[in-house]
Amino acid sequence: MKFLKYLLYLSPIIVFVIAITIRQANEGSLGSYSNPIKFYFTPSVDANTISNNAKVLTDYLHSATGYYFTTAVPASYIAVVEAFGTDKVDVAAINTFSYLMASAKYGAEARLRVVREGETSYCGQIIARKGSGIESLKDLNGKSFAFVDPSSTSGYILPKALFDSLGIQLGQTVFAMQHPNVVTMVYQRRVDAGATYYAPPDPQTGKILDARARVLSQFPDVTQKVKIVGFTQYIPNDPIVFRKGLSEKMKQAITDALLKFVKTPEGLKAWKDIYDVTGLVPTRDSDYDGIRVLLQKQHIDFEKLVK
Repeated sequence: MKFLKYLLYLSPIIVFVIAITIRQANEGSLGSYSNPIKFYFTPSVDANTISNNAKVLTDYLHSATGYYFTTAVPASYIAVVEAFGTDKVDVAAINTFSYLMASAKYGAEARLRVVREGETSYCGQIIARKGSGIESLKDLNGKSFAFVDPSSTSGYILPKALFDSLGIQLGQTVFAMQHPNVVTMVYQRRVDAGATYYAPPDPQTGKILDARARVLSQFPDVTQKVKIVGFTQYIPNDPIVFRKGLSEKMKQAITDALLKFVKTPEGLKAWKDIYDVTGLVPTRDSDYDGIRVLLQKQHIDFEKLVK
């Protein structure tokens, strides 16, 4: 009887201790306030542009999933890939080649693919300054050239494969690290030509949507000064990628929320401002097998390329 009295006396304390213990454990779990889900973006555009729109995204994802999120823009494509190997990133908007690397090395998984003006695939473009004497790809022999990044699909991998297949030997080459930087270097005659992403013009307005559009505010006459010389082959658009160890429940919740977010006015504006994205569609790893075959044919090795 005395034991029962003590038990009744202590029961509120026991319940309180258990509740605190559970709360502390939950506070440390992924998706909690103290351990938010880490969403990375590749640095293909200005980091401030991404940061200014990221809060709209994370606020929506939190309200839709109940999870907390944080975002970051690492210094390079490779930094995003390596973050998958150290569990520093959980979700990433990543370019195609970087995804192939993250998948091969760390088991990252593509669940969504971006849509740009109705297109779910894209290609690279070769640009040159008008009046430079570069009228075709063959004219690039011996010319100075700007690529984007060693792991940029449209800004390096595809153009490099194209040049190798045509036997084109470039002159001095540099990595500008961002697509707008390549356009700027060509515009300012710092290089003879460059490689960036291509997107067809708006079918209704005719407005350009390729990488040159990124510098229109700075150089309003860019379309009069910088022309497209050629194109690479088409490949699937950039994917939204999830870390291997992330739970299926969490992956599905975030996937569903992202699909809904891009259909809202504020979501569409945010994605458009960040990456010119006008939609998202479900995708799977096998959708990228074609580019894997291309890389194998070109004898492109991930580790060698990174070095």
